[in-house]
Amino acid sequence: MGIIIESFISIIFALFFIVFACIVFTNAVEHLGEELNLSEGAVGSVLAAVGTALPETIVPLVAIIGGYIAGTNIEQSKEIGIGAILGAPFLLGTLAFCIIGISVLLFTRSGRRKSDMPVNSVIMFRDLHYFAIAYTVSILTSFIPYQPIKPFIAIGLLVLYGGYVVLTIRTASKEPEGSHEELAALYLTKYIKLPQKLVLSSILIQLLLALLGIIFLAHIFVEDLKVISEFFHINPLILSLIITPIATELPEKFNSVIWIKAKKDTLAMGNVTGAMVFQSCIPTAVGIFLTPWVLATEALVNVVIVYLSVITVYISILRNKGIIKPQALLAGGVFYLIYVIYVAFEIFKG
Repeated sequence: MGIIIESFISIIFALFFIVFACIVFTNAVEHLGEELNLSEGAVGSVLAAVGTALPETIVPLVAIIGGYIAGTNIEQSKEIGIGAILGAPFLLGTLAFCIIGISVLLFTRSGRRKSDMPVNSVIMFRDLHYFAIAYTVSILTSFIPYQPIKPFIAIGLLVLYGGYVVLTIRTASKEPEGSHEELAALYLTKYIKLPQKLVLSSILIQLLLALLGIIFLAHIFVEDLKVISEFFHINPLILSLIITPIATELPEKFNSVIWIKAKKDTLAMGNVTGAMVFQSCIPTAVGIFLTPWVLATEALVNVVIVYLSVITVYISILRNKGIIKPQALLAGGVFYLIYVIYVAFEIFKG
């Protein structure tokens, strides 16, 4: 029993420091965007979204590749990897939406804003359309019996995301920047004054250190997750679906709450929907490349829940002409709870 307690403690610490490493990575990414003279919109929609989504991408990579390298529990590693891949869009499309909805109601009650959320429907529909296409293609790929076709579909998803990035940068460059918030100092050089010619090197070093830290911590997380799933005889896919994204998605949720308070509703929602596009393209492409990509029943139920939650928000924007009602976002929490109850039922039944 002692090893299980140690594994639980280790998972909590690993997830905490993964989030910390992600914050360090994002800080470097923001400075890289400034150094390369990219627009604020492009940095927020693309670079920051990729930075905050990095842990959810690294965890499945470490799980799957680590399984091949170690040569043991390869199937278990693949289940953890697939769970982490599907878990991110699931949490973003349900619990993250719900947290934004709760934040809106709380700030409305305190008199800091109104409950209606006017958003840029062009940006919202662009994100949701790209997500729907990539996510649907990813899920349908799991039903294709001919394995050699799947890598070409994965390449198609990478190309699709590339198109999304180009479109986002072009759109961002045409939009006014708005109020420019002061950039937090680069953590690596916060107390060290360096000449201008070494600034880019410092940014790249911080990026590399944060990335290595995330990879190392992800390895610890995956190994401890294996121990727990074996001890309790729980499908590692289920554990990975629920546990992994709760902590690794914290940066998106935290940023969105701040923007909701500041009445920047498009930024708040775009931070989540932009990450959903990334998650439906890049990590799923990795899963399709490195696993048979055949989804179990638990995973398919998870997928249905995501569709229901996203469609609810989509209809809210459509019916209210660019305004999201917080009730539509709160529905995401209900859908999340339904899936947790389903998972609990499956565990006890097993």
